[in-house]
Amino acid sequence: MTETWTREHIFCPNCGSPISEYENNRAVADFYCPNCGEQFELKSAKKNTVGNKIVDGAYKTMIARLREAQNPNFYFLNYTPNYEIKNFIVIPKHFFTPNIIQERSPLPKTARRAGWIGCNISLA
Repeated sequence: MTETWTREHIFCPNCGSPISEYENNRAVADFYCPNCGEQFELKSAKKNTVGNKIVDGAYKTMIARLREAQNPNFYFLNYTPNYEIKNFIVIPKHFFTPNIIQERSPLPKTARRAGWIGCNISLA
């Protein structure tokens, strides 16, 4: 739902062109601008505000992606339980560096994906 809303309502903040959506499950990239080539990762949550910490996916994947020459810009979207959009924030890629990515503890041996390590994005 949030990807559809973003694709239909948001434009590239770099050049103003419409954005396009990547195929599902692309590592740290959900949208791109066919005009200027900028990439965007969308993080969305069902709550009223953007907090100081955003739960994200695999730690090593995020760090590797941020170190690439074409690292993504970030979109943060919050919505209510009734699916009303509350906040939409764009954070340019130059503010995303590995030092704001917090490594989480590995999943326990009893977990389905034992040993997997996720991350949090610290905005504080």
